[in-house]
Amino acid sequence: MEAVFVKIGLSEQKAKDTVKNKKLAPLLEAVIDEANVRDSGCDKDQGNLLYQLASTITKDALPHRAYIVNSIMAGDLKTADQVSAAIKYLEDVQEPINKEEFNAAAGVGVVVTPEQIKDAVAKYIESNKENIVTNRYRLLGPTLATTRKMPELRWADGVSVKNEVEAQFLALLGPKDERDAPQKKKKEKKEPAKQQQQQQKKKEETKEVDLSKIFFEGELAKLHKPGGNKQIKPELMEEHLKATGGKVYTRFPPEPNGYLHIGHAKAINVNFGYAKAHNGVCYLRYDDTNPEAEEEKYFLSILETVKWLGFEPFKITYSSDYFHELYDLAVKLIKKGLAYTCQCTGEEIHAHRGGDNGGARTACVHRDRPIEETLEQFQKMKEGRYKEGEITLRMKMNLESGNPQFWDLIAYRVLFTPHHRTGSEWCIYPTYDFTHCLVDSFENISHSLCTTEFRQSRESYYWLCDAVEVYKPVQWEYGRLNVTGTIMSKRKILKLVTNNYVHGWDDPRMYTLVGIRRRGVPPEAINSFVLELGVTTAKSTIDVLRFDSKVRDYLDKTAPRTMVVMDPIKVTIENLADDYLEWVQVPNMPRKPEFGEHKIPFTNTFYIDSSDFREVDSKDYYRLAPGKSVGLLHVPRPVKCVQVKKDANGKVTELVCRYENEGEFKKPKTYIHWVGEAPAHGSPVKLDEVRLYEPLFKHANPDDAEGGFLNDINPDSLQVVKGALATVGIYSQIEEWIKKTEGHNKESMRWQFVRTGYFCLDYDTELDVAKVVAGNTKEAISRLVVNRTVTLREDAGKSS
Repeated sequence: MEAVFVKIGLSEQKAKDTVKNKKLAPLLEAVIDEANVRDSGCDKDQGNLLYQLASTITKDALPHRAYIVNSIMAGDLKTADQVSAAIKYLEDVQEPINKEEFNAAAGVGVVVTPEQIKDAVAKYIESNKENIVTNRYRLLGPTLATTRKMPELRWADGVSVKNEVEAQFLALLGPKDERDAPQKKKKEKKEPAKQQQQQQKKKEETKEVDLSKIFFEGELAKLHKPGGNKQIKPELMEEHLKATGGKVYTRFPPEPNGYLHIGHAKAINVNFGYAKAHNGVCYLRYDDTNPEAEEEKYFLSILETVKWLGFEPFKITYSSDYFHELYDLAVKLIKKGLAYTCQCTGEEIHAHRGGDNGGARTACVHRDRPIEETLEQFQKMKEGRYKEGEITLRMKMNLESGNPQFWDLIAYRVLFTPHHRTGSEWCIYPTYDFTHCLVDSFENISHSLCTTEFRQSRESYYWLCDAVEVYKPVQWEYGRLNVTGTIMSKRKILKLVTNNYVHGWDDPRMYTLVGIRRRGVPPEAINSFVLELGVTTAKSTIDVLRFDSKVRDYLDKTAPRTMVVMDPIKVTIENLADDYLEWVQVPNMPRKPEFGEHKIPFTNTFYIDSSDFREVDSKDYYRLAPGKSVGLLHVPRPVKCVQVKKDANGKVTELVCRYENEGEFKKPKTYIHWVGEAPAHGSPVKLDEVRLYEPLFKHANPDDAEGGFLNDINPDSLQVVKGALATVGIYSQIEEWIKKTEGHNKESMRWQFVRTGYFCLDYDTELDVAKVVAGNTKEAISRLVVNRTVTLREDAGKSS
């Protein structure tokens, strides 16, 4: 078979891969036989079209496969776009095929002249001229993608369109110059291979994300346009398009039974991002059909989180908004003989579905209950005349199907739990399987985007919409996001919280969105991380270090610098007077004057971190040691250690140094951070708590631990440092932050503690915003607590 595939133009490797594909290989072989080229082969262009046909033909178009094959071999279908259009057209066609209609739908015989291409491109560029002149060649790619989709250029030669767009860009903008590409850097000294690899990795991690590229390429580019999804009745689509104006409509539908986690950040970005990229809208819809697990705090947190990530819902809706409509459709389903009341226990239903051993499915004794009896019992369910668990309404689907989502799913169950919005109006509640697709229909969703665990639900989703004859959206699944070293299950997270392994749902060690927010992770970094991963059908588990790297990269560009010593050692300079005071100007961001600066006092007494001093020196150690000099950041001269003072237990309590301000200046090998002692000027600033967070779990997959994830908890995941000292620059940075935020969202006050890591204000910080605004920042802060967001680098534990 491999040799046959090579004869139609496939490469040897592609032919080998195709043979291994048990679904595609027989289809392609059948297409080749229909084309009658098994022995003779064909040219590569036709072979590629045959391959495309075999790999993309849909179930509805399959009966017309031979017709498409003949059209390819006759030269009627010349491009991949034409083959795709032919497949789509034939999905809705019965024999015999109307040749004229087929040719019109697939662009057979359509010739787009160079003049028509030129005119269409010119018209588009003229209407977008201002944007193109502003953004120049950065818009070349998106313009190419858009013009190729213009109706008048649908069947145009792609290369000709590309050449014309490039020619008109050149005529409008002139050749590319320094505005279109970074200036070339001077030739640098060749770096070792390992260093080059690190530099390349850094470049890949920090490259900007092109949103249009993500939503217009790959799997997402193949999604239908609004109006392209076939309906059981044509008028349903007409009504849908009238309601939406042909726009993309998506929704983010969380269950309000817990806090969102980092996996939800992908769902939010996909649903809101896809709609935004297509000038559409996205609902925030709470799937509130289980009143037993839902609480108001979850509703509020979900909305706040969506907005924190930068998205504004088109409308905020609830599945409970549609309880009456859902009930009416359940009645309709019963009347059509497609639903029945079932009084089996859960164990009996499981047994009828094949049990633990996956045996044959069998119908329960209630499946053929008369319609009138089912209607009567369903009414009694609604009136509360059955106990919980005594009866359900099930959909009569297909027990012979290999898909478990067709094994007579439950549509309604009895629950005597008041609903947070509807009170005690209902004692029956619809299930997710009954609710989700119908509410998508009510809200005219054009693209129902969900994760791949719902793939089996797609057929039952379509079945129910068609069964009750309502508009049918299209469901498309993408791979969910998992991050190593985390737990995503709400049930497991709840166990961590209720058993006090963590300090609540927003504990910064958690990968709930409220948790990583409290840790100081910026929403922009989360969105960038999610989007750079792309949107495919593949399930992805990403190393948490990659997430940290994205956070670190964002904070490096945005977080002001300040100096903080975690474990202070006092340093006295013996050759400076006790009243010596020098104000040192420190930039908030090195080499970025637009970020401003702050000043800090340098006196004859200051503090360094204990990690920057070593009693026993060595050649590979460049910080402070007896008889050794070291530079102080932003201070013009180095200091030299001349004496070490200790307490009775031998602990170093003070270093006596000399300020090397005499003779010729010799640049030190390294510089360390410091905090000056100047009580009259409020220095140092004492931090009540510095919370250093490490991974909550020991291993990449906590569930693999013997005895379960609770046995994998890292006992050293939180270290609280008390007694850390900061420079007075921290006050001016807090003042600037309050000007911008009015003190809201404490976690948005972020810093890089120089040479230490990235930190943010914790919610436990106590400050009086009014006093800060009035200029009394020192008095305004009664408790200062900070969280470490991320270390400066992945190998932060290594010493130098």
